[in-house]
Amino acid sequence: MKKIFISAAIVASLFSFYKCMDSKTSESKSLTKEISFTKEGELTLLKAENDSIIAKLDIEIADDEYSTQTGLMYRHSMAKNQGMLFIFKDSRQRSFYMKNTEIPLDIIYFDSEKRLASIQKNAKPFDETSLPSENVSQFVLEVNAGLADKWKLQKGDMFQFSENK
Repeated sequence: MKKIFISAAIVASLFSFYKCMDSKTSESKSLTKEISFTKEGELTLLKAENDSIIAKLDIEIADDEYSTQTGLMYRHSMAKNQGMLFIFKDSRQRSFYMKNTEIPLDIIYFDSEKRLASIQKNAKPFDETSLPSENVSQFVLEVNAGLADKWKLQKGDMFQFSENK
C-alpha cells in the first residue's frame, strides 16, 4: 500500500511539473507573436546609369527607436515585393544583426543621397554576428535574401520612396 501511495505521489509530481513547463512554453510563445506586414509606403529602386526601374516594393518604415530595434523580427515570411526601410536622422557607419529574425535577408545600405553604399547578402536567420556597412549610411533596406543578386544591384544605384499618409 505504501508503494502505491509513493508511486501515485511521483506520478502526480511529474504531471504537475510537465503541466507547469507546458504553460511556460505557451506563455513565451505568446510574448513573441508574429508581426504582420503593414504597408506604410512604396519604394522604387533605380539603376544609376539611366534611372531605369529595377524594382518596386511595398515597404514598412522603421524610423523610431522601437521599430529600428525590432525591424523584421518575429516574422515567418515576407513577400518578394515587400521590404523594410530604416530611416536614420544622420549618416554614419551602421551595423545590423539577425537576432530573432526568421527569414534570410539582403541588407542594403544607402548613403544620405539615397545611393547604394554596400550590401550584406544572404544574412542568416538568428545569426547575431555584426553585419556592418562598408561606408557611412543613412538608409537601410531589408529585403528577402537573393533579391539583391536577382536585381543585379550595384554601388551607386538609387531609390525613391513615398510614405502613405
